[in-house]
Amino acid sequence: MRRGRRLAVDVGDARIGVASCDPGGLLATPVETVPGRDVPAARRRLAELVAEYEPLEVVVGLPRSLNGREGPAAARVRAFAQGLAEAVAPVAVRLVDERMSTVTAAQSMRASGVSSKKGRSRIDQAAAVVILQSALETERVSGQAPGECVGAGGR
Repeated sequence: MRRGRRLAVDVGDARIGVASCDPGGLLATPVETVPGRDVPAARRRLAELVAEYEPLEVVVGLPRSLNGREGPAAARVRAFAQGLAEAVAPVAVRLVDERMSTVTAAQSMRASGVSSKKGRSRIDQAAAVVILQSALETERVSGQAPGECVGAGGR
């Protein structure tokens, strides 16, 4: 397992959830929700977070259908990740499978007693936590960096 903090991003049409982990890669925690409708502004804010947290890499959730196919949402996320990679280079940006992350996050929040109304503002952060925990676990088990590297920051 590589040592270093990571950031995870759950890209949605309206909001972008962000999570981070400790330098040992043990525990992912929510950071913030970035407004996502203004893509250039969202990328700028994410670049500020990268400068602040100094992560080893940024993990971006790639939405796939249950059968593994990529649709229009995945194409939008790929384009977003490419632009993000250019904005945060030389920090690596990696796309990882995020199937069911929002569903898992919503179930966890409901189980902990957070109402769906209150949870809306935090669901994207919780989904980013799920994405990051999954990426960390994948790396722990495989010994390889998770997902696929995109853009200018790839190493």
